[in-house]
Amino acid sequence: MPANTTNRFPERPFSHPHAASFRRLAITAAFVALNVPMLAPASALAATSEATPSTPSTVTQPIARPGVWYVTRLAHADRAEDDKVRAHLESLGLAVTMVDQSAPVADARGARLVIISSVVSARDMVGTAYRDIGVPLLTWESDLFDSLRFTGQRKGVDFGEMDKEHYVNVVNAPSPLAGGVAAGKRWVYPRDGEMGWGRPAPGATVVATIPGEPEHAVMFGYEKGATMDYDFIAPARRVALFLGNRSFEHLSPDGQAMFDAAVQWALTGAPADARQP
Repeated sequence: MPANTTNRFPERPFSHPHAASFRRLAITAAFVALNVPMLAPASALAATSEATPSTPSTVTQPIARPGVWYVTRLAHADRAEDDKVRAHLESLGLAVTMVDQSAPVADARGARLVIISSVVSARDMVGTAYRDIGVPLLTWESDLFDSLRFTGQRKGVDFGEMDKEHYVNVVNAPSPLAGGVAAGKRWVYPRDGEMGWGRPAPGATVVATIPGEPEHAVMFGYEKGATMDYDFIAPARRVALFLGNRSFEHLSPDGQAMFDAAVQWALTGAPADARQP
């Protein structure tokens, strides 16, 4: 879409010149501390290379389950953006299994984290069973917020998307979900782009909102056991982000820090043995 010429070069509040690097080192160290193993895919729908014959061995090793179960539409053009997200997650030492939205939800039960990209078709995932899975879940598909019980069901009232925005207002900087980003108005894209939002239940931790619209949260999370919308109890940690289909590659250092913090926070809520209902 055309760039917003008025805000083409957003104001950048002063920060230490190496602040982003410091945050990056801290986040990477945190992922290493999580000791998430590089695990093998668990579904034939996973985006992997062709299988090769196994080497004979006297010891049969069980097939490991994936660390991150990444749900998208494998045949969609915007899946290319998801590949960039996957590469970033793998650079943090995480194992990523990409699956089509039609993959059985039950196959994700051995994962440490489920990610649902906005590339999925929310219409085809209404009432998704991912709502009930006892695995931490992160999504930036605002049209699924109601099905996942992040928000109420009224589009444009309880959840929605802005076509032209590149700032967020960080309202809970001390939260680990903020990723060390300072409070106040911060730019997360270099120019206007898609930004999903929701009006979460009181049990949510709201980290950032649309500037001037405090009721429209663009980053929020639910702790395991917290009350979500519809009085639904979160089976594990839940996180909502603001990204659009092709937003990830345009994230500013602050936006990247918030993304990494969302992944880290969700993962630290994963059980030691994720093989659960």
